[in-house]
Amino acid sequence: MFTLFRNLLVVFLALSPLSLLGQGFTQTIRGVVVDQSLQAPLPGATVVVVNSTPLKGTSTDAAGQFRLSQVPVGRQTLQVSAVGYKNVLLQNIAVDAGKELVLNVSLEETVNQLSEINVKPTIEKDKPLNEMAAVSARTFSVEETQKFAAAVNDPARMATAYAGVVGADDGNNYIVIRGNAPNGLLWRMEGVEIPNPNHFANLGTTGGGISILSAQLLANSDFLTGAFPAEYGNALSGVFDLRLRRGNNTKREYTIQAGVLGLDVAAEGPIAKGYNGSFLINYRYSTLGLLSKLGVSVGVGEQVFQDLSFNVYLPTKKAGTFTLFGFGGLSSSKNKAPADSTKWEYDYERYNEDFRSNTGAAGLTHTIPFSRKAVLKTVLLASGFGNRLREERLEPSDNYRATERANESYVTQKRILSSTLTYKLNPQHTIRAGVIGSQLLYDLSQRTWEAEQQQVVTRIQLSDQTNTLQAFGQWNYRASEQLTFNAGLHYLRLALNGSSSLEPRGSVRWAFRPNQSLSFGYGLHSQLQNPATYFVLPISASGETPSQTNQKLGFTRSHHYVLAYDRRLNTRADGAPLRLKVETYYQWLFDVPVSANQRDAFSVINNFSGFADRDLVNSGNGRNYGLELTLEQFLHRGLYFLLSSSLYNSEYRGSDGIWRNTRWNGRYAQSLLIGKEWTAGSNVFGLNLKLSYYGGYRDTPIDVEKSRQLDQTEYIDSQSFTTQLPDYFRPDIRLSWKRNKLHSTRTLSLDLQNAINRQNVYGQTFDPLSGTVKTFYGTGMIPVLSYRVVF
Repeated sequence: MFTLFRNLLVVFLALSPLSLLGQGFTQTIRGVVVDQSLQAPLPGATVVVVNSTPLKGTSTDAAGQFRLSQVPVGRQTLQVSAVGYKNVLLQNIAVDAGKELVLNVSLEETVNQLSEINVKPTIEKDKPLNEMAAVSARTFSVEETQKFAAAVNDPARMATAYAGVVGADDGNNYIVIRGNAPNGLLWRMEGVEIPNPNHFANLGTTGGGISILSAQLLANSDFLTGAFPAEYGNALSGVFDLRLRRGNNTKREYTIQAGVLGLDVAAEGPIAKGYNGSFLINYRYSTLGLLSKLGVSVGVGEQVFQDLSFNVYLPTKKAGTFTLFGFGGLSSSKNKAPADSTKWEYDYERYNEDFRSNTGAAGLTHTIPFSRKAVLKTVLLASGFGNRLREERLEPSDNYRATERANESYVTQKRILSSTLTYKLNPQHTIRAGVIGSQLLYDLSQRTWEAEQQQVVTRIQLSDQTNTLQAFGQWNYRASEQLTFNAGLHYLRLALNGSSSLEPRGSVRWAFRPNQSLSFGYGLHSQLQNPATYFVLPISASGETPSQTNQKLGFTRSHHYVLAYDRRLNTRADGAPLRLKVETYYQWLFDVPVSANQRDAFSVINNFSGFADRDLVNSGNGRNYGLELTLEQFLHRGLYFLLSSSLYNSEYRGSDGIWRNTRWNGRYAQSLLIGKEWTAGSNVFGLNLKLSYYGGYRDTPIDVEKSRQLDQTEYIDSQSFTTQLPDYFRPDIRLSWKRNKLHSTRTLSLDLQNAINRQNVYGQTFDPLSGTVKTFYGTGMIPVLSYRVVF
């Protein structure tokens, strides 16, 4: 394996026309230093470039802003300090010639105001930005989404390197968190829920083929996997809490990136001379789409996407700060079957398919401080999601006539008004409370083939609307520098059927030694069902259409318990800790929708989207429990690694009362992420490796005879998820070469996903064309080449 890495690196370097003679390039580092809880600016804070000769440093002005000029390009470490606050060490940040480095640095106020004397810098690179998250939470950076092998600028793919997180499907970025279904994930941006930010997505899902999100816009953000604080609602498994960076408000900067996935163009800069406002915008069009526009054949199937994202920062002198942000993505996939049955190897090759998926959101935020102790943030967001599927089957016996098999259209819109007040009584007590009102509009229709009736049947047809109300309150109490408590409540109500839930949340963190801590967290969490599940008509085999749908279904709910141990294994003076983290957890899911009128093994807990086309009742259960270990070396002398290991069990109980493995119960998962940087003059070379190994998911035996009768895959219900697929293994490699030139930075990278082209089994299906059971596999090796210029 390592011989392969070495050979790839040699070839990569041989193809790079580089000059190893470095030049003394410099760049500007600037930004703002703020209070962690209130995000209020801190005047008089000191910012120093560590180990600079002569010592380079500055202080923040009345607006908390600082500027460091002529900082050498490369990896630098900053120490930031302020009276009454814990010092922070920003270690190994990348300074490039092509773009100014603009930072937003949050400092935590000390409990004992005399402790600023001899305060040691805090080095907690993965500590969540949300100070009320004490367990199962970490921050991630844009650099990680770009640098990690197989991440390809995608937060969800990047997260599979973390303990307890595995990919659900090679061809998409769905993730399974601690044995939970992928649809249990919540996406937030700028403090408010957003629709699924992925191309080629389906209704109710949280993933898709390619992320819409641009790495150009994201700032450091949080990822949570259990027992989340009270401000997060309508989620069962995890939260991506995304934050956007502001554009450069002093000079124009541009980024152009071309690669296998698409062509990106980004621009940022000041809105007007003398005004601190800025804009940041990114547009991308898929490479296959460009080739198709140029008349180049891209094969039988055609996948095209494009997306736009933006963030506009609008400060005022007295009325607070406004921002306009948003994203939008259009994606489509078309496949036209050949009208020649001799060319059909599998049954799906006789189908015409036209799939479209569109997603977008636009928001306005307003943040205004009240005195020096309180800040109010209000967000207004309008979002929409729509997808459409048309499917036709060619009939050779009727001159290849195309007959309708599916015609689905789902359009949902959401309007959200959120307001959150943070009040900091003193360094020990912080209170945060908020209310979130949402209006949901649906326009849903579904016509699908019913095998037992041998006809296309309308299952969903309605336009309707409803609303949800969420409210929360949470309290952060720092009894001492070593002991912190968090407590809160979250309330969720759905007007459609009057379902409501009051959910207590709490956590405690005890740093019983300078380099060790114990934490415990608890939370009750709830989630709405897939909109289509509420309104589907569960038609019986006799063709009778019931007058009642699943509109009265309540929330799926879950208790989360997490116990965590955290230890820094070294105390290097240069601030590159080796960190060990162990977490054990237990989740009890209840009120899970299962079959209402029959006793069987069905449960929505095993679905990607949570959609079910049958009568349901909230009487199912589930349980997930496990042990996770993380050993992480942050970047030190060009080397980093992240070793994650999980042992877990995931089970459920359907209406038949029998405990079974869930679809996602692989029992174990290991991931090794390792990378090395070499600097040669103005050039930086990177080699990054990711090894993923986890137990296979569960599958259900196919009833071959019944499948032949109905001409579609039929499973043996009593044996649901009794078989296990072979273990999954995949190596990914990323090679990169970054070259700094005067006023520009250029990066050439090659991602080899599934570098050894391993065929991982993903399941079995019945093929009506051959009348036999076929095995289907994950994606093979995919090379992703990219070239980026920043100037």
